[in-house]
Amino acid sequence: MTNFITADELHDLLTAETPVRVLDVRWRLDRPDGHADYLAGHIPGAVYVPLHTELATHGEPSEGRHPLPSTETLQAAARRWGVHAGDTVVAYDDAKGLAASRAWWLLRQGGVDVRVLDGGIRGWQAAGFDVTTDDVEPEPGDVVLGEIGAEALTIDEAAAFPASGVLLDVRAPERYRGETEPLDPVAGHIPGAHNLPTGVHLDAEGKLLDRDTVRANFAAVGVTAGTPVAAYCGSGITAAHSVLILQEIGIDAKVFPGSWSQWSNTPGRPVATGDQPG
Repeated sequence: MTNFITADELHDLLTAETPVRVLDVRWRLDRPDGHADYLAGHIPGAVYVPLHTELATHGEPSEGRHPLPSTETLQAAARRWGVHAGDTVVAYDDAKGLAASRAWWLLRQGGVDVRVLDGGIRGWQAAGFDVTTDDVEPEPGDVVLGEIGAEALTIDEAAAFPASGVLLDVRAPERYRGETEPLDPVAGHIPGAHNLPTGVHLDAEGKLLDRDTVRANFAAVGVTAGTPVAAYCGSGITAAHSVLILQEIGIDAKVFPGSWSQWSNTPGRPVATGDQPG
């Protein structure tokens, strides 16, 4: 089963009145509250999801910028979104799927049938479909989520991971190398991690490249079928996107949700710099 859905496929589902709940997960580092963008135009019926409060929680800096919500918090949010047992959920954003992937990763762990819209809101509009400007507040759903968190690594597990598998740092190369760090107190990467920015798997419109190209991207850093693999980024959002793409080519992977924001705020953690895993 594919984890992506095209604009045409989503339009067909909505037209056929299939039980589907669409989530607008607009969030960017420079614009964490995407509600105004949602109100300016969204897919008909889509519910706005505030990533920073419903797909994450808040804690100490040593927990990272976007710690995982509890299963109870996520379930309450999913019911607010109108998700019922058996519904198909489709998440999208305007940032090449990076934020939507966080919803995919969490809801999938809870047992929900969830997809990400390939190309996001721009792909929807490019396909010629309409947007609306209402603020959707559906009737509450009744979905029951399974326990989340089994696909997440702790900071100690992330530190040990390169000894037995491939740990991917999916941030921009200059952040990996330690040349710049716009958000966290220390620049560099986790020793042993390989750099593979998640954007290399996408075309200019933010759609997934062909699967053979994607497989070759991962194989270049030692990730093939059967390889234990985990990903981290700045705060655990973008890493979920790489895990989504890995899942699409049949490779299971975990996320270190604390990511660099937790690692760099934890005293005593070693830091590597340069373009090699170190």
